[in-house]
Amino acid sequence: MNDDLPNRKRALRAELRERRRIRTATERDTATADLTEHLSELTTRLGARSIAAYLPASDEPNIRPYLNWANGEGIRVLLPVSRDDGLLDWVVDDGESETEGPYGMPEAVGDVLGPIAINDVDLIIVPAASVDRSGMRMGWGRGYYDRMLGSMEQCPPVYAVVFDNEVVDEVPAEIHDKSVNGAVTPGGITTF
Repeated sequence: MNDDLPNRKRALRAELRERRRIRTATERDTATADLTEHLSELTTRLGARSIAAYLPASDEPNIRPYLNWANGEGIRVLLPVSRDDGLLDWVVDDGESETEGPYGMPEAVGDVLGPIAINDVDLIIVPAASVDRSGMRMGWGRGYYDRMLGSMEQCPPVYAVVFDNEVVDEVPAEIHDKSVNGAVTPGGITTF
């Protein structure tokens, strides 16, 4: 492994966090409306009746209206709960109950279904710092989603949600990093 790779990832993550932090409220609102439209379109196109997604942090692309849409359509929505061992448990989204997770990120509250509940979904929506044009996803460095995706025998389509300028030519990748099938941005849906 290139010794400089972790430093390049750390620097890129810091740059992306800063870009996200300085977005205006108008930019965020427009992005949220567009993301909701594209995520709903993707879910409908794939005929997904059960999805795994996440509760976005304040600086992440806001997918909460999409989660509300999915719940309103009767689609089963699973949300992750971080475990101390680096795995994710899952709970069914009730649209209301959440708490602050171990890294200050919002997490759903509910009856824990365990890590294997993810095996029953038709579509997985994951957060990302950036995605490259080959589908390689760069997360925020804790490895939860890479471990989850790496453990699945049969994986449904996986789409990362990022802002348009976060789909780049190449992201620094290590052997444990997992790729995604596509990206959903305010500008549209890209399948790799």
